[in-house]
Amino acid sequence: MLQNEADDSPRHFCYGCGSRNPEGLHIHFEAEGRRVTGQFTARETHVGYPGVAHGGIAASVLDEAMGWAMYAAGAWAMTARMEVKYRKPLPLGREVTVTAEVVRERGRVLDAEAQIRGPGGRVLVEAKAMFVRIPREKQSEMERFYAGPEPVVPG
Repeated sequence: MLQNEADDSPRHFCYGCGSRNPEGLHIHFEAEGRRVTGQFTARETHVGYPGVAHGGIAASVLDEAMGWAMYAAGAWAMTARMEVKYRKPLPLGREVTVTAEVVRERGRVLDAEAQIRGPGGRVLVEAKAMFVRIPREKQSEMERFYAGPEPVVPG
């Protein structure tokens, strides 16, 4: 999703979406407008209880999805507050779908919502979060860090 991304970009080692982080979640997101969708399969290393992923893994998946929704909305922002509702256990070894979107913008503050749905579409975990835009000078630094000298074009 990040255009102009350098092959050696540190993003490849991101815990949430990096393909080269052996301990990471390895979520690949697709954007449609301000909404992103990704697939995730919890592994045995994510266990919290036999057959079930740790709740922190579910929270990380949701936080990562909402972060990508920020990019899709053209914003560089960081999580300020997040509320998670655990409805059903997140199973190990079964692919689930995570979706997120920016639902409101108020100047530097953006609100997002996300859900993890299991096979059959049942909501397993959901979250609401408040994000705060990073200062413009920090945004330029992040763009260079993740993509190199060419600017990042969100979504």
